[in-house]
Amino acid sequence: MVYVENRLEPPAGIVTPDTEGWLKALASEYSPQALAVLRRACEVAQRGHGGQLRASGEPYLHHVLAVADILVDLRLDYETIAAAILHDVVEDTDVSLEEIEETFGSAIARLVDGVTKIEFIHTVSGGGTRQAESLRKLLLAMAEDVRVVLIKLADRLHNMRTLKHLPLEKQRRIARETQEIYAPLANRLGIWQLKWELEDLAFRHLEPEKYRRLARSLDERRVEREQYIEGVIRQLSRALTDAGIEAQVTGRPKHIYSIWRKMQRKGVGLEQLYDLRAVRILVKEVADCYHALGIVHTLWRHIPREFDDYIATPKENHYQSIHTAVIGPQGKTLEVQIRTHEMHRHAELGVAAHWVYKEGGGARDTAFEQKIAWLRQLLEWKEESRDAGDFIDRFKSELFQDRVYVLTPQGDILDLPQGATPLDFAYAIHTEVGHRCRGAKVDGRIVPLTHELQSGQQVEILTTRHGGPSRDWLNPQLGYVKSSRARSKILTWFKQQDQEKHISEGKLVLDRELRRLGATDLAMERLVGELKFQEPNELLAAIGRGEVTTAQIAGAVHRLQPPAERPPGEKERSFARRPSRQGGDIRIHGVGDLLTHIARCCKPVLGDSVIGYITQGRGVSIHRRDCPNILNLDGEKRHRLIEVEWGQPEPGESYPVDVNLRAVDRPGLLRDITTILAAEDVNVLAVNTITDRKQAIATMRLTIAIRDTAQLSKVLNRIAQLPNVLEAWRQR
Repeated sequence: MVYVENRLEPPAGIVTPDTEGWLKALASEYSPQALAVLRRACEVAQRGHGGQLRASGEPYLHHVLAVADILVDLRLDYETIAAAILHDVVEDTDVSLEEIEETFGSAIARLVDGVTKIEFIHTVSGGGTRQAESLRKLLLAMAEDVRVVLIKLADRLHNMRTLKHLPLEKQRRIARETQEIYAPLANRLGIWQLKWELEDLAFRHLEPEKYRRLARSLDERRVEREQYIEGVIRQLSRALTDAGIEAQVTGRPKHIYSIWRKMQRKGVGLEQLYDLRAVRILVKEVADCYHALGIVHTLWRHIPREFDDYIATPKENHYQSIHTAVIGPQGKTLEVQIRTHEMHRHAELGVAAHWVYKEGGGARDTAFEQKIAWLRQLLEWKEESRDAGDFIDRFKSELFQDRVYVLTPQGDILDLPQGATPLDFAYAIHTEVGHRCRGAKVDGRIVPLTHELQSGQQVEILTTRHGGPSRDWLNPQLGYVKSSRARSKILTWFKQQDQEKHISEGKLVLDRELRRLGATDLAMERLVGELKFQEPNELLAAIGRGEVTTAQIAGAVHRLQPPAERPPGEKERSFARRPSRQGGDIRIHGVGDLLTHIARCCKPVLGDSVIGYITQGRGVSIHRRDCPNILNLDGEKRHRLIEVEWGQPEPGESYPVDVNLRAVDRPGLLRDITTILAAEDVNVLAVNTITDRKQAIATMRLTIAIRDTAQLSKVLNRIAQLPNVLEAWRQR
């Protein structure tokens, strides 16, 4: 259903002709009593919003009716539709909540109050206590009545549809919030119908050029693609009918953001995607799904490793379907989705599918309760954690993560985030099992604690009688834990330990990380301030407890690296981007097309703070800002410095980096190091080893090809964990 907006503003308190037409269109969906409530809601909204205009210049009433119309398309009950019409009157007009309750009853008043109480969720990159409290209110509202959040999602969707009328900076902020909070939230609640449009609209405002380019590419071959799909539908329909399967076969629309994400994830072009051409088969029973799958694979050759059975193993939002990819007619790849009509209804509507059209709204069922069980878990975490940023990170990670389903030795199924390890499994069973975990068996075979679990595997935890977690478990580069629950339990354990021990261990971690980063001369006071602590011992204790990670230390060090001085009189200019040449993709400050190359003295990599030096005849040399050659540059040469920054890297781009390590010499040491590098897809360019035979100390310098600073930090952390290795650091 589409509401056509009219810009004529009516007198306050009167239902407009367009509103009257909208109400009449609902007559087949709602009872006369429900329509009477909706009519009264329109009158109250018109009285409250009568003189208000949106940024587009249209009456505000158009917005609330558009929000209500989105929820009508989701087939929600009349109480939700009425609350959507009234969702802004308490906050933005002189209509009180008491008046709403007196006129419409407590159920609608609670929904309006719930929407009013959800404060604006500020840009997720900001974090902080205020944002954490907003998220807590959002979760509370969802746990009490998820319809509150459905109204909020519909409100955000219509705002995104009309975003072009706002200033550019505000457009980008709202689009980023939508991409990072609202679209994943719609996905987690299973509402595909809202998810895809929120994603596409956010992508259009955040990456307008990429969006337009991809949209043009899709449109150029749209007619050819539609003709191909029509032929597939005819052939498949005949085959299913001949097999006695009653089925509905349709083309499946592809959404621009999902196509772009898949291209980025797989590193392929548009025509190399398997599911660019796609059809969907809807059948009556689950058995028909597998029968139809057999017919599809009989007609066309199946593509190996392109098959997912989400009926046997549903997604975290309880999405169910069979996905397969085949070599279809004319040798073109084709994706086929197979599901029942009931599965399709839940896939499109998610939690909204659990409200039926009857007076008083619909009842909740077991599947519905399972869909929002994770909300209550998040609320429990909020009570456990005093750190607002930690709670926000957990909320975001829970929205984005896919799930794996593994078995206990007793046959019980545990639901864990994708990439979960045996430690995540142990903490999911019980906190003490996690603390005392020292090993694990997967399907009867001993595996490392960093082993990534797969759906269907059986896991057995090996524990010790005493002891606690290791600090290494909190290092994200080492990959011991994936779930927010496990990380929270480990952090809590360390917080309960002795303060002096925390300070001592924190100093060891900090000294080691500063040496690795080549920043041993960095003033402690500056680092303390950058990480928002009052005095050094507070920071050291937080590091010792695992509250401040090595990644956070590295980020602070990069921000504090001394910038090179800008020559007197040089003005701030805009960045001009140029194609990559020998130095990765670099944005050069205020100049045209110049040759760039990575400086050999400091070997910067993607993620380092960098500066350019204009050489004679060799273009711009890219240095780290803390490069000794830059810091010690003669005064008369400083005018040749130029501001640069990293741009978008090319696929497979890497940079040479020198790393040093000291270790107690032993057989197989070099083999173990190269094994780690191979596992991290790091190429070794050179190795030089010197061994002090008297002290049995080996000193190595390796030149390796690294993608970015994150990969470098991970590699150094893993090497430092090897037996006999004393330290590993980047050459400054």
